[in-house]
Amino acid sequence: MGKKSKLVAAALVFAVAAFSLVCMAGCSADSQEEASSGAGTLRVGVRDDIMNFSYLNDQTGKHYGLEVDIANEMAKRLGYADVEFVSVTPDSRKDMLLNGGVDCLVACYSIADSRLENFDFSPAYYTDRAIVMVENSSLITDVEQLEGKTVGIMSGSNAGPVFATKMYELGVIGPDVVENTDEYTQYQGILVKKIATYEELSKALETGEVDAAAMDNSIASTYMNEDRSILDVNLGDQEYGVATQKDSELSGNVANAIQEMLDDGTIAAYIDKWN
Repeated sequence: MGKKSKLVAAALVFAVAAFSLVCMAGCSADSQEEASSGAGTLRVGVRDDIMNFSYLNDQTGKHYGLEVDIANEMAKRLGYADVEFVSVTPDSRKDMLLNGGVDCLVACYSIADSRLENFDFSPAYYTDRAIVMVENSSLITDVEQLEGKTVGIMSGSNAGPVFATKMYELGVIGPDVVENTDEYTQYQGILVKKIATYEELSKALETGEVDAAAMDNSIASTYMNEDRSILDVNLGDQEYGVATQKDSELSGNVANAIQEMLDDGTIAAYIDKWN
């Protein structure tokens, strides 16, 4: 990644990185001590735009939904006195957790091998599936008709690689990536356009800027209407888990709390509540 740095500069970078890691570890330890004494605030990264999962009510200034309920109960079982909800997006959530802006993510964050390199995950609290949505006016009724078309995804979401993998399995695209930028990925057969928000993605589908949109089914329900259809293909199951910093003390405690909530039926009750 670039030319070799001078030895002094490299040593300085290493020292700064080491200092940052020590500070992050110290903050995590302090947070855990506060939790065990029934004090402290757990900072939870959540979405603010997904109905029934985590949605920010502009009038009340509060988040509501399945993941909000899960986070509140999890924090209570961990011994925290309060929860601070921080809105994150697919583009921002990784850096927010890596840099300590939040203690954990409960944000429709699917468990994937690429993410396990950076984070720990709790047991899955919800299983969703990735889908493809189209406008009825497009006359697209089968994924094979997407060849040569433009498909939109939310930038930073896992829908892109999941979609590409399925399309390759079905023979719709070839094995090679022709070009990959921050704005799009050109496969052999399909252009995948990366769009900043789901609201903009929905608008792009409506205007014909994209011919189809790939996303998790739970998210699609927010933007579904009588003029749209979901194609008969399951791109793959998406298991949502609570993400924490890799090898942190919080990781084990969060995993245990979520497992308890799964075992005693708490999460099942929350899912029934918000379905």
